[in-house]
Amino acid sequence: MGRSRRVILFLPPYSGPIFGAPLGLLSLAGSLRQAGYEPYIIDGALDRNWRETIAHEIQDSACFGVSLLTGPMILDAIEVSRMVKRLHPGLPVVFGGWHPTLESTQTLREDFVDVVVRHQGEATLVELLLRLEAGQGLDFVAGCWFKRNGRIVRNPDRPAMSLAQLPSPAYDLIDFDAYERATGERKLPYAASIGCPYACNYCTDMVYYNRRFDPYETERVVGEMTTLAARYRLTEIALVDSNFLVDVPRAVAIAGGIRDSQVHFKWSFQASTNLLCRMSADEVKLLAESGVHHIGFGTESASPEVLRHMNKAHQNIPDMYETAAKCAQAGIRVTFNLIFGFPGEEERHRRETLRVVGDIAREFGNVSFSPNLFTPYPGIPIWPELEQRGLRQPDSLADWARVDLGANNLPWLGGRSLQTLERSIRYVLLHSRLNRARRKSQSRLLRTLVHLAEAPVVWRLKQSLFALPWELALARATIVRRSLLNGRPLSRVLARYIPKTSAG
Repeated sequence: MGRSRRVILFLPPYSGPIFGAPLGLLSLAGSLRQAGYEPYIIDGALDRNWRETIAHEIQDSACFGVSLLTGPMILDAIEVSRMVKRLHPGLPVVFGGWHPTLESTQTLREDFVDVVVRHQGEATLVELLLRLEAGQGLDFVAGCWFKRNGRIVRNPDRPAMSLAQLPSPAYDLIDFDAYERATGERKLPYAASIGCPYACNYCTDMVYYNRRFDPYETERVVGEMTTLAARYRLTEIALVDSNFLVDVPRAVAIAGGIRDSQVHFKWSFQASTNLLCRMSADEVKLLAESGVHHIGFGTESASPEVLRHMNKAHQNIPDMYETAAKCAQAGIRVTFNLIFGFPGEEERHRRETLRVVGDIAREFGNVSFSPNLFTPYPGIPIWPELEQRGLRQPDSLADWARVDLGANNLPWLGGRSLQTLERSIRYVLLHSRLNRARRKSQSRLLRTLVHLAEAPVVWRLKQSLFALPWELALARATIVRRSLLNGRPLSRVLARYIPKTSAG
């Protein structure tokens, strides 16, 4: 390896609209730059010529790093890493992020991967680069696994570092004009905290962060968000926190600080309904006054039995209604995520959920629903049961590319049951869309017509009767699925298990 201190960081393209600059790579870049390295970020979602860009930029670099989530982006990561090894066989290829952390051994078996950085990567990546630059081995570099003569060496994990100990992400590396041209908005993903204290057994977050909630101080969040919004003329900041409302007084203080700053921008976050229910109506109104326009909630089911099986005892059905009401009163849009096909779920459980969905959608026009099939991500605690039910874990890195939101890999879900579920999901989406159309219309006649069109859809959801779906034939081209994070439409790829629907 030469003396170059240039480090190429790559996020492969992903399904759906561009969410914003890759925050994880920006955080790595902040630490690399502090250590004297020159990070260069390539966002495959933004740069359509990412293959050519990578081939050019790696010519004089110290390392090629790939950040990876489970799903289709794995295939592009494999392709480009093989290309890098072909062009520069001696260049270290380092994989990091959620998937390589949760499937480190399997990832390292690939001949194009030299090192896996596990969990938080900021300090680990800097240390391993310093070792390589000095011609030293990677033994005892906490937080990384590597290969020596084809054998995997597993170093101990690095103790978790508080967010406050890390340098700020390198926001100045973002070409906001390029993202605005691609999306029509000047927006930024931002992390005010990491982790969630709950132990939902389908969630990778609890495995990755070990239920540790690590927040920035209130003053830092307010100062950074308002400064970034003003400096880069942002119209929206989307918090990527797993559960922003874990500390309700802190969340209220952040909202108050943003409102009082007089810096105007929209912002959004994810949370659980039980936490919003701890807030008063005035505190929820304060969120709206500070610029909060959308909140995503991981409600997942309206069946108490299914929720218990998910280890989600903190989710109560009445909280869904209270959350919808408080947010409606404040003028905040809401997305309730739903998971269907969870192991052990029966038709009666789905009917319970659909009945609640119908009630809420009829009563609250600010609520949308994002229904998904259960996705068996790596490392989740429920895997022993999944294997007992006949689900096999993928045998290779490439096989994990098939595990995607919307893909049905569930052996217990098929035939007539799957057909009925697919139809019910489409009716949930259709109802949400009709509700939004009625709410936004300025015409009394159109609102009346939409209301009449809703009636048979509501009846079907309450009765769980989906035969002869003539309403879907009329509305097929207008159904969309929406992101829990920001309420925007998801891509066709993410909605592919709903036949013949479009997704904006």
